[in-house]
Amino acid sequence: MSHTSDLHGIILCYVTDRRSLPAPAGLAGKALTVEAHLLQKIEAAASAGIDWIQLREKDLSGRELILLTRAALERIRARNSAARLLINDRVDIALASGAGGVHLSESGLPVAEARRLRDDFFVRCPGTADFLIGVSCHSLDAAVTAGSSGADYICFGPIFRTPSKAGYGEPQGLNRLSEVCRATKIPVLAIGGIASENAPECLRAGAGGIAAIRAFQEAEDLTAAAVALRPPDGVSRSRPRPLKKS
Repeated sequence: MSHTSDLHGIILCYVTDRRSLPAPAGLAGKALTVEAHLLQKIEAAASAGIDWIQLREKDLSGRELILLTRAALERIRARNSAARLLINDRVDIALASGAGGVHLSESGLPVAEARRLRDDFFVRCPGTADFLIGVSCHSLDAAVTAGSSGADYICFGPIFRTPSKAGYGEPQGLNRLSEVCRATKIPVLAIGGIASENAPECLRAGAGGIAAIRAFQEAEDLTAAAVALRPPDGVSRSRPRPLKKS
């Protein structure tokens, strides 16, 4: 029940963290909540051609998160953008809000349970079943398990050293990324310390895309940031990674 039209080419995924958003330029003396600032960033990301936006605001209550999700979807649709909104861990909120998928943490809900909830929902609510299930993985075994359990894609990392992933230990590195890409049949997004300078190395290792927090949140020009992370001529993945259909 997954949809594959946005899996052609290299995927760019903006992972949100509203608490670490830099102060907006040109708004000195004006009050702006962190949620309003985040919505501005999401709208800009959608306009810039970023493929996926992962709403990763773990501290919000269920009520707060579904309100933020609906507001984010309104901003994306207002831009006539094809950007897909993914909700961190909360399958219920993702389905109830009409988001484009859920992104599970490695220790979160098992993929099989998420698939069951997704499939049951679309049986009860017939329509276009356009909903992806992704998983964060920090080891080769976890990546293989996610793929065999029916995940649509994985985020693997941290590839390079980065403050946001310090709790996951030493960086995995490009060699381990390549191993994961060879061992799985679903798209692998590289995450952790990714910038325009090292993104081509991740793609050469076989990654199907790039996921990042700082590379997008700290960019003053998101369109330029997206262009910089797309592979230039002559840089491509080591082998294609078509999305496995559910």
